[in-house]
Amino acid sequence: MTTRAADREVSFPQADGSRVPYRVFSSQEVYDREQERIYRGPHWSFVALAAEIPNLHDFKSTFIGDTPVVVTRTEDGFSCWVNRCAHRGAIVCREKFGNRADHTCVYHQWNYNANGALQGVPFRRGIKADGKRLTGMAKDFQQENFGLRTLRVADFHGLLFATFSEETPDIEDYLGPEMQPWVERIVKGRDLEYLGCTRQYAHSNWKLYYENVKDPYHASLLHLFHTTFNIFRVGMKARSIPDSRHGLHSIITVTKPEQDADTAAAYQKQSIRSMDSGFTLEDPYLLGQISEFDEDTTNHIQTIFPQLVIQQIHNTLVARQVLPKGPGEFELVFHFFGYADDTPELRELRLLQANLVGPAGYISMEDTEVTELVQDATVRDGDATSFLGMALDAPDEQDTNITESLIRNFWAGYQKVMGY
Repeated sequence: MTTRAADREVSFPQADGSRVPYRVFSSQEVYDREQERIYRGPHWSFVALAAEIPNLHDFKSTFIGDTPVVVTRTEDGFSCWVNRCAHRGAIVCREKFGNRADHTCVYHQWNYNANGALQGVPFRRGIKADGKRLTGMAKDFQQENFGLRTLRVADFHGLLFATFSEETPDIEDYLGPEMQPWVERIVKGRDLEYLGCTRQYAHSNWKLYYENVKDPYHASLLHLFHTTFNIFRVGMKARSIPDSRHGLHSIITVTKPEQDADTAAAYQKQSIRSMDSGFTLEDPYLLGQISEFDEDTTNHIQTIFPQLVIQQIHNTLVARQVLPKGPGEFELVFHFFGYADDTPELRELRLLQANLVGPAGYISMEDTEVTELVQDATVRDGDATSFLGMALDAPDEQDTNITESLIRNFWAGYQKVMGY
């Protein structure tokens, strides 16, 4: 029996994350290892906004890695359980959203309450027929031992996370001192309102998307809309901050200078195609920005490993959920939200600016396409590596968006998590 090239042992030639073997994007063995060491390991995975399930017994079906789970609002807060019947392993809840106090598996009608506890089993004690009692469930069957697998849940100011592991630290410690203030910037002290979602399916590995959202270097080169309309350009005030403990989380921000500056000159001088002064908008209101934070960044892109990207671009707010579907596929869900105290003008702008991101977003439409370009070109050459060399000689510099330092930090942390 031969071993597929993509499934051979993974070896990172550099511990600093500057060389990444393409095998990590195509190997089934790597993918399976991720499911155990990351998604079922000591990590918090984003599962929902609390605002998605505002009422008692509201529920949402989603995934941690590729394991189906259901998160429900209960009398005690929130419950999350694996969506797999304890009897024969069938999916229990087949709806994406709904409201119910209990869930019944269609296969043999085993019934569970909102917390995942088994409530009823048809014919558990058998039935009477022709004066006889026909056998039911085994005599040593104990109903309390056959509930659905429940997970730990953390509610961080309306962001809901779940974990399989008892070793996962409290959510505050997991976010850490560098990332927590930036998450709080968006959600702390605010009553979130869910505005809806968009979904897209990418034929590429989920880590290629995580590279993308940790890559400010590409943002003003790939995205014509970013550069042409002065949303994200070289020369703006920038931050590129990794989590110094492990590098798996990160934050990128961009803020326009207080004084007008010629941020277009560098692009025009080098004839960079993403700067197109002839490209205009019929209605520039789309790019308005109402001040609502201490610092009005045009971009706040924050990755919380392994399933969440928090986004603020102008006034559109999003929790992006990254869901792997195999070595070469993932689903990306953009959860749009606002605040309960939004003015009508601000709410209108949030909804209008939802057009900036998502599957056909003016800014983000290229992102998953380029991940697919990498996937297609690397699938047969697992031993070859990428080269993440931008700002490699200045790894601690954080006030720049011309850098690949966040990606290098991610891969250094990934190697440790995966045991490579």
